[in-house]
Amino acid sequence: MTDDNDHWKTVEHRSEIEAAAELFGGVGVSRPEVELAVRTLLAAVGEDTEREGLLKTPERVARMYDELLAGYRVDPQAMINDALFTVDYDEMVLVRDIDFYSLCEHHMLPFLGQAHVAYLPKGKVLGLSKIPRVVDLFARRLQVQERMTRQIADFLDTALHPHGVAVVVEGWHLCAMMRGVKKANARMVTSALSGTFSTSELTRQEFMAHISRGSHSFLS
Repeated sequence: MTDDNDHWKTVEHRSEIEAAAELFGGVGVSRPEVELAVRTLLAAVGEDTEREGLLKTPERVARMYDELLAGYRVDPQAMINDALFTVDYDEMVLVRDIDFYSLCEHHMLPFLGQAHVAYLPKGKVLGLSKIPRVVDLFARRLQVQERMTRQIADFLDTALHPHGVAVVVEGWHLCAMMRGVKKANARMVTSALSGTFSTSELTRQEFMAHISRGSHSFLS
């Protein structure tokens, strides 16, 4: 039977990581269908789809969605790329102020902000550049911030089997800034905690102190 220290090498662990990534099948956005939909939308709002400024807009929008929704099809194994290292370290690892951009699934308008991600290692640490990539994995989808926050935490918990994970996301939502209530300065803060971060008040306080120190507004 495989012990906890070697579990990350197994086929079972690879399958767990792929399941935690919540991927779609296929190779990407169906660009011809998106282009047709954009032409239909332009006509529906009364625009001339043949005028110079709009001739290539459907093609541009299709390419844009292929990029902005790429998180549905990122290979999590290739993303991690064996960047799980055995290290004798069990104190907090924190990457803060990770910029992200996502699309609200309700209005398909952007929401953007910063994510702060921490974990308490249990024998394994993840390469520094991989944590922002995990954030992008879930941000580049049609999303709600609450779910995205939880998905980031669950993925790291699955990939690392640490003593605990903490994720705080601060987001500005254009669906509430441009339309509806039109509150340009309102930001949403969401959090997801597991393991020691959930059970230890001292650990939570340390995490919150770190992300509060020298913090700045994403939009400043």
